[in-house]
Amino acid sequence: MANILAYGMRTVDFGKAIGADTREVGKGQREGHPTHVVRVKRTYSTTQVDLWSAVTQEQRLKRWFGGVSGDLRLGGRFSIEGNADGEIRVCEPPSTLSLTWEFAGNTSWVTVTMESVEEGTLLTLEHELPTDRESEAHWDQYGPGATGVGWELALLGMDGYLRSDGRSVIEAGQAWAEGEAGKNRLRSWAKAWGEAHVKDGAPNQVAMETAQRAADFYTGEG
Repeated sequence: MANILAYGMRTVDFGKAIGADTREVGKGQREGHPTHVVRVKRTYSTTQVDLWSAVTQEQRLKRWFGGVSGDLRLGGRFSIEGNADGEIRVCEPPSTLSLTWEFAGNTSWVTVTMESVEEGTLLTLEHELPTDRESEAHWDQYGPGATGVGWELALLGMDGYLRSDGRSVIEAGQAWAEGEAGKNRLRSWAKAWGEAHVKDGAPNQVAMETAQRAADFYTGEG
């Protein structure tokens, strides 16, 4: 039972419904400045319209992502309780959502795209991070795992929500993450992000050390 938690009237096996299908780390450019790109992909067994609704409707977001409020439409500003604020820059239902991610005085950029595939709907999330002095210090400390593991937790939450009867899964997901099975999974995600970092050209030792620090942060063992 260690990997299974109740979601309303159903259960989700966390050993099977986990994280991302694909993890990628790359480089980008924005307004002439280099950026880091953290990319996750996940296929969900639902329609593109339903997935778009789960990602963009306030009442559904609160059941798997957290407290989101604001003007959730093109040009509107939003706020995530205890997390980031931002502005919606692109909103093209049911395929593309792009927004700023403003947290602790820094701005980064998130783009989510969706497309129908044979298995359901493929979601691709890109988080583009600046390389200014403060942001680069954070990257040097934690690598892509700081961003990647956080988004994998969100992907897990949405997976659980879509498999549930529509009730909130946030408390169940938090309980899982704080347990030993959850911590083991968080460690494996962080390691996988270290491996993706190596593929992008980072030295193996550097990538694994930053991945370990990211794992320690998320498991509370640092």
